[in-house]
Amino acid sequence: MEGPGSARSVRLQKILAAAGVASRRHAEDLLRQGRISVNGRIAAVGDSADPERDVVAVDGAPVEREPLAYWIVHKPRGVLTTVHDPHGRPTVLELVPARRARLFPVGRLDRDTEGLVLLTNDGGIAQILLHPSHEVEREYRVTVSGHIAASSLARLAEGVMLEDGVTAPARVGRPTWRAASGTTRFTLTLIEGRKRQIRRALELLGHPVVALLRVRMGPLQLGRLPSGAARRLTRRERRRLESLQTQTTSSD
Repeated sequence: MEGPGSARSVRLQKILAAAGVASRRHAEDLLRQGRISVNGRIAAVGDSADPERDVVAVDGAPVEREPLAYWIVHKPRGVLTTVHDPHGRPTVLELVPARRARLFPVGRLDRDTEGLVLLTNDGGIAQILLHPSHEVEREYRVTVSGHIAASSLARLAEGVMLEDGVTAPARVGRPTWRAASGTTRFTLTLIEGRKRQIRRALELLGHPVVALLRVRMGPLQLGRLPSGAARRLTRRERRRLESLQTQTTSSD
């Protein structure tokens, strides 16, 4: 086992999370229980290993680490954000061409919501992007029915009482009224992702959602990616995710 000073050593929690075995916090529990070994030796919290040379095992079974893969897809309406649908409906995984690595969606968009979904096999990144304590922003372009009043937008920004509690404060962009369609469009930036949260809040405010598009998640942006298309993350986007992971790890 390499020490923390090795140029190639990586904390075991990160290795296990990247392999999709467990979140970093769950990995610490496995380490405390003595269920993790490196090259046959029981490991402890704080230990590191070289993922390229050392054999990391859980309950004696070696952890097989796939090459990390990251894709952004532009989910169209009607496509499910899931790995598999028992009813045979289309899923976001089907949007990735020549898929080789095991991928899973990070977070969900409901069936009628469109926009950015990250597909990856990096459990550590998924944990950081989704855990409420990290307050990673999700930005949406929202179109609602009717001419929404400033007071309703203020309530949306401050928090709306739903059946599962008050929504967290949000950032609301300047609205645009479209008389021809009788709709209002604005951006909404959240730090939480409850089920159908935006739709439920605006329904309560009397302005049902007509269209909902996620355009950003943390440092990742949808940009001009067409609906139904997929692309690999750029090197710059990978570095931004790594930077987010470093910041989060240092603050834990």
